[in-house]
Amino acid sequence: MNGKEVRVGVSLLVGNMDNMVRFYRDILGFQTQWNGGSFADFETASGELSLFMYSREEFVKAIGEDYIPPNGINQTFEIALWLPSFADVDSEYERLSRLGVQFPTGEPITYPFGIHNFYVADPEGNLLEIGSANAV
Repeated sequence: MNGKEVRVGVSLLVGNMDNMVRFYRDILGFQTQWNGGSFADFETASGELSLFMYSREEFVKAIGEDYIPPNGINQTFEIALWLPSFADVDSEYERLSRLGVQFPTGEPITYPFGIHNFYVADPEGNLLEIGSANAV
């Protein structure tokens, strides 16, 4: 397999499809054709199926395993949402603040290695990094 030819998709296994789709669609602004059901995919700059959700209930049936939820913020992974510039990160922080979104680590900061970011937890505790490496 040549990694440069592989498209990567991230799937969130979710407990409440309605609540999670509303957050990603209505709060974060991802477009989707979802109209109910146990699967939703979202349009991103990375293409189709780069971000999708599948009902945890249906997934555990498919693999024949039990699910053990994280307690609080899921610290097993994060999804990084990269914006064009630092100014875009700051604007998104302000927009999400007006919508009442909670930020586990507070307002945007710039690290010495050049990343400007902040973090959001979605309704099921998955950690989202919203950032940029472009100061201009």
